[in-house]
Amino acid sequence: MSVSEKRTCIEPEIPGVSIVRQCELLRLPRSSYYRSGGNLSGVSQEDLKLMRLIDEEYTRHPFYGSRKIRIFLRRQGYPVNRKRVQRLMRRMGIQSIAPKPNTSVPRRDHKVYPYLLKGTNINRPNMVWCSDITYIRLSGGFVYLTAIMDWHSRYVLSWEISVTMDDDFCVNALDSAIRRYGRPNIFNTDQGTQYTGKHFTGVLQEHGIRISMDGKGRAMDNVFIERLWRSVKYEKIYLHDFQNVKELVKELKQYFDFYNFERPHQSLDDKTPAEIYWGPGLARAAA
Repeated sequence: MSVSEKRTCIEPEIPGVSIVRQCELLRLPRSSYYRSGGNLSGVSQEDLKLMRLIDEEYTRHPFYGSRKIRIFLRRQGYPVNRKRVQRLMRRMGIQSIAPKPNTSVPRRDHKVYPYLLKGTNINRPNMVWCSDITYIRLSGGFVYLTAIMDWHSRYVLSWEISVTMDDDFCVNALDSAIRRYGRPNIFNTDQGTQYTGKHFTGVLQEHGIRISMDGKGRAMDNVFIERLWRSVKYEKIYLHDFQNVKELVKELKQYFDFYNFERPHQSLDDKTPAEIYWGPGLARAAA
């Protein structure tokens, strides 16, 4: 997505509505609006096509690494080498969930926290929240989506999109969730740099929230939000050809409202996340 395409989402001259407020309304981090280097002009159409195929195959088989993705692409008629597949997967922020050494390695100056959920009976809302990042394709490029979910109810508390993998949009989503819903006892993430950095962990510490991080090679530690990504992609993203961020934001808002308040979950005895989080009567009022 080019800088000009991003700017179509923001109107600087609207009286009484600042750019900051417009970014909040669009759920678009200010860093994504102001950062001129966040455009996709350096991504070729062929790479975008390959990334589209990688995204779909990875969503079907998240245990596939670069070797199997390379085989898949070659069978589709794309004679790519493994190095190119690895480069594109890094750009997309994805890797095989299969156990292997050095999974989700943080930066060396970032502290890694222990996994606190083993053996924990998570039986009420706001006991544990979790978060993750996924790649979302657009017609002419891509963005990244992060969400914060209540573990017990699967209720999506907040979400943000960004054109970069910086931690700003993750922190914005966290601030929004805390502002609207209070705070959890424990917050669980993977060991990615967006979550191990002082900016994100500092907000958690400021609010007295215990920090939990997935163990290396433990794909099931954050399983519920991984299932959310699969639902978002199959039920919304892959059914549309989104042209720009503004269109994507509008449709994601509708989808997450549907996911929270209308979509029953078999694992929740066919209740919706909102009915578990708020209770049946309050869920209707919250909607």
